[in-house]
Amino acid sequence: MVEVKADRLEQSFDAFEDEPAMSLREELDLLKARIAEGVIAGNRPALDGVKSAEANAFVDSFLRRGVESGLEAKSLDNASGGAGGFAIPREIDEVIDRTLVAISPIRAIANVVKVGSSNYRKLISTGGVASGWVGFEAARPETNTPSFSEIVPAMGELYANPAASQHMLDDAVFDVEKWLAGEIATEFARAEGSAFVKGNGTNQPLGFLSSPNAATADGARPMGTLQAIGTGTAGGFGATNPQDKLVDLVHSLRQPYRQGAVFVMNSSTAAVIRTMKTADGAFIWQPGIAAGQPSTLLGYPVVECEDMPDIAAGSLSVAFGNFKAGYIITEQGSTNILRDPYTKKPYVYFYATKRVGGQVVNSEAIKLLKFA
Repeated sequence: MVEVKADRLEQSFDAFEDEPAMSLREELDLLKARIAEGVIAGNRPALDGVKSAEANAFVDSFLRRGVESGLEAKSLDNASGGAGGFAIPREIDEVIDRTLVAISPIRAIANVVKVGSSNYRKLISTGGVASGWVGFEAARPETNTPSFSEIVPAMGELYANPAASQHMLDDAVFDVEKWLAGEIATEFARAEGSAFVKGNGTNQPLGFLSSPNAATADGARPMGTLQAIGTGTAGGFGATNPQDKLVDLVHSLRQPYRQGAVFVMNSSTAAVIRTMKTADGAFIWQPGIAAGQPSTLLGYPVVECEDMPDIAAGSLSVAFGNFKAGYIITEQGSTNILRDPYTKKPYVYFYATKRVGGQVVNSEAIKLLKFA
């Protein structure tokens, strides 16, 4: 009788000890399920016209009324130095990125990389990887060690400071999200478009026209020096067969890079080249046959970039190359924004910043036409 009671007592103790363990396991499983749901929801693309709660709070509370409460836990991220700021929600930042690609010519054709810090470095093989042929059972001799160079794209802080009246922000019909994304993207595109072409590399990207250039062919130039093909005439094309220099420019680029290559020039230079014909009277310029399709020159797409220089003595007015392989654009983090309703009442300024860099990474992939 005593033994039976002892057994029952031990079972009750076992059950008592198992209850907390079971409770902890259940809570752990529930926590894992909630974390998984959050990750899936965060990675799920938003439907058209549907904004997340974070984006709604950012627009309705912060942009319209300047209320910052509730944003710290989600949006106060990637503070821009001592100035601080709120990271724009992903949906709005994606609108800015899409607009930039649409109106920034070089960004649309270059290699854009998202980086975690301003110390991004890219290793470039300058000597290639050695190889050789041997028999099936022959010894494999040691090949030469390839040489590498390190490229650190020049970076700077890009900023825009659009303003709106408080009356506009109070108007529920006014689409403040669309307006702000458009204003920021337009200002960013104007500033970065110029820097990617002719930036000096000091607190801004190093433009490809600011890179050193020489007339020597591939293999004979130092790394980072672009090849410039001369027209033979200062400030213009030759009087006879001017299109021949464009053909020389195309074939100065090695065949692997010609896959995906484009011409880059401004509209003034394009107007001069559009009139050129072959010996049999055919235009070398072919306009796009469908809306949104680029015109082609010698069979390659033409990108019109107004930051390219006009034709003048010694100018580098035409570029041809594979910019995906030749030019890199680095972006650090998302766009940050500060709301300033005090500087110039009754206007509210939105100070937006983004760290952007750029530099030539493969000097064999881009060629220049020099009018000299």
